[in-house]
Amino acid sequence: MTGSAQTAALGFVDAIGADLSEWTRTIFDFGETAWREYQSAQFYVDLLRRNGFSVEQGSGGMPTAFCAHWTSNAGSSGPTIGMYAEYDAVPGNCQDAATEKRPRPGLSEHAGGHTDPHSGLGMASLGGLLATKAAMERCGLAGTLRFSGEPAEKVRGSKPIHAARGYYDGLDGMISFHPFYMLPLCNTVRWDTHCGAAYAMVYRFLCEEPERWARDPGAPIPQSHSAVRAPGANDALMTMYMASKALRDSMLSHQGGWSISEAILTAGQATADNLPAGLAEIQYMIRVPTLAMAEQAMAMLDRNAAMAAGITGCRVERHWVSKSRPGLANHAMAAIAWEALSTVGPPRWSEEARRIGRKIQANLGLEPMESPFLEECERLIAPQDAEAILRRDLPPSQLNSTSDDYTDMTWHAPTVRFYVARPALKAPEGFAYPGWVMNALGGIPATIDPMVSCAARTIALIALRLIEDGAARARAKREFEERTGGGVGGTKWLAPLADYPPPIGFRWPEYVTTARGRDWWIPSF
Repeated sequence: MTGSAQTAALGFVDAIGADLSEWTRTIFDFGETAWREYQSAQFYVDLLRRNGFSVEQGSGGMPTAFCAHWTSNAGSSGPTIGMYAEYDAVPGNCQDAATEKRPRPGLSEHAGGHTDPHSGLGMASLGGLLATKAAMERCGLAGTLRFSGEPAEKVRGSKPIHAARGYYDGLDGMISFHPFYMLPLCNTVRWDTHCGAAYAMVYRFLCEEPERWARDPGAPIPQSHSAVRAPGANDALMTMYMASKALRDSMLSHQGGWSISEAILTAGQATADNLPAGLAEIQYMIRVPTLAMAEQAMAMLDRNAAMAAGITGCRVERHWVSKSRPGLANHAMAAIAWEALSTVGPPRWSEEARRIGRKIQANLGLEPMESPFLEECERLIAPQDAEAILRRDLPPSQLNSTSDDYTDMTWHAPTVRFYVARPALKAPEGFAYPGWVMNALGGIPATIDPMVSCAARTIALIALRLIEDGAARARAKREFEERTGGGVGGTKWLAPLADYPPPIGFRWPEYVTTARGRDWWIPSF
């Protein structure tokens, strides 16, 4: 890499530091949740267009997704490098950027809020993108930058669909970043053990012919509400919920980090009389190391759903939310990213940030610490060392662990996954911080900006290395072809699984505006 391009990129991140901080807080305050990130997506689209990118809105048929492109004046003969933003928040986590537990102004604690935080993730990626563009313009580098907006990451929503519809094809490299969320994956790069597979689906129970559940299906419906009738969709949903919870431990083999979680989306008759409920929906998310395990768990859920529908006078539909593949490693890309991260160094927190950490500790009744943040947050760990720690609790046969949907990108281009520390406080022995603490630290500029700046710098250096170093690109491509048995479509390649439409029509939690004003969909009182 030329020193001039590197210097230009790092200087650009410094120059827009105040903007990145403001933009990060903007997305944090939007706090929009999966498939309903309307303001957040539009904010990115407008910003990208102002910076010279052409943007396709609603990419892949998803209203809050986008795909942006920019090609340098030096020509399109250079490589195409991919990056992306996430910006969805999580229902029930509405925390203000404050040192005490409180929701953002005008909202209840049940509204959406950023946990990972995707607000910082997206802006770090955008900062790296804009810095790469500035360096390419300054140094006359040829190439194309592709930047996708990825909604609904919390349900692993957009990336399988983008993958199936070709948005990751033709890339010479994809850069994936995430704030660290578990040790040892803090200020490091994934090596061999990438995230696993995931299936998510909604089971919709519909009680459309309650009269047919009675002993005499030909009899007219009695006027008395106490007459025999079908239990209905709510009973079907609860039967499904309890049966699946009881059998959860038997659905999968007892190895590796797997989970099945559920969320009740819709109960269709909240103010109805005592008629049988006509509609109820429950979503399941299966996070597992392998596709075979996902299929095994799904088969059990299908049987439970059919049973629940049969005994409650309902019919059941299964609708896909996500089907994503396990991740594919690329050591050549990991080495490039580790070199970039080592050049940038870990994030550092100022005395102002430490004062904020100590104030949170005091507000929780703890003795404030002189250095309140985890030491790991300001320390690098080599990819191979992190890998060794990660694998200590995994069986040798398990190739994938934990969950994230960047994995779909790994089957279409050489991809790297790296982590930069988000601020995390040290805890006294026997104490666990409540969830609002991490959420708040993700919105306070003094505590989150160091992560954003560090990640943006690292992304820019990775991208510029791939643009300038043809030999490094070739090594990454050669490894990708070896691991897939010939690249996209090769003998060991896993094809996209998203053979379903974007699941945008469900009653996903969102902000609503009525005659009463703007509020979260759950009443604030």
